[in-house]
Amino acid sequence: MKWHELTINTTEEAIEMISNFLHEMDADGVSIEESGTLNKQRDTSLGQWYEHPLNDIPEGCAVIKGYFSELDADVDALVAQLPPRIDELREFGIDPGDYTITTALVDEEDWANAWKQYFKPIRVTERLTIKPTWEDYAPSPDERIIELDPGMAFGTGTHPTTALCLRTLESVVRGGEEVIDVGTGSGILAIGAMLLGARRVLALDLDPIAVSSASENSRLNRLENDIQVHLSDLLGVLKSREEGGNAVPLNVTVPVDLVVANILAEIILLFIDDVYAALKPGGTYIASGIFKNKEEAVAEGLEAAGFAIVDRQRDQDWIAFVAKKPE
Repeated sequence: MKWHELTINTTEEAIEMISNFLHEMDADGVSIEESGTLNKQRDTSLGQWYEHPLNDIPEGCAVIKGYFSELDADVDALVAQLPPRIDELREFGIDPGDYTITTALVDEEDWANAWKQYFKPIRVTERLTIKPTWEDYAPSPDERIIELDPGMAFGTGTHPTTALCLRTLESVVRGGEEVIDVGTGSGILAIGAMLLGARRVLALDLDPIAVSSASENSRLNRLENDIQVHLSDLLGVLKSREEGGNAVPLNVTVPVDLVVANILAEIILLFIDDVYAALKPGGTYIASGIFKNKEEAVAEGLEAAGFAIVDRQRDQDWIAFVAKKPE
């Protein structure tokens, strides 16, 4: 089977939004490669090793590829959709640069599995190591292993926002918490929270592919009885239950101890009040996926909703907020 490959050369700043556009266009897969110039530092604080050399993508730039079935997709129509949406990003303070869009026809094997050779076990926190299911790895006694096959869902732990969220979770989880993971993707944060000591996690995502991936990864980690994966638009499943529209029992009792969301800053700003309502007094909100140009807007939104910002964790140009609901 062959696939249309749409390649967008753009900025790292625009990665999240353009990737989201491709998913909304029903891409069957999206790949992201960020700058790997010799000027970029590689994190070796936890003994990480890198098998492959740094790439030659210019610093601050990125290459995003979306894959669409040759049988089902009109490639010209897809290409025509992108420029107006990418250009509009500038109105929101996101600079996509002098982007280019190209297309190619590729064999399925070229994209569906080839990326796996670059995904190796990586220790992302003091206690958590992400291990692809197809890799052999002998952990040390103090490591807790996240078995992961992300499939076509976002979240391998290699992107700064995911690693940042896992490290922030490690600093916040004390044990016994009930957690809601909004925009769970591959389920990596839900699994990480459980391995760090959380009691139960409700993992939510709007994308059916992500729901399937997170469910399978929960099973791979033998946590399917502790992690409930649910199709939901942000915290919509909670509102639906309040209105009597959803009889499916949830595995957590709302309000909960902790909410984590690793999504776009623009989306975080949309449902801050819903998160506040879903947390217990004294509960914690970890909001990540925030590029540096949106830091103050998110800080103002959190404080306006009643949160107290207690910490800001950083990785490269990305920020994760730790905010508390007052007692």
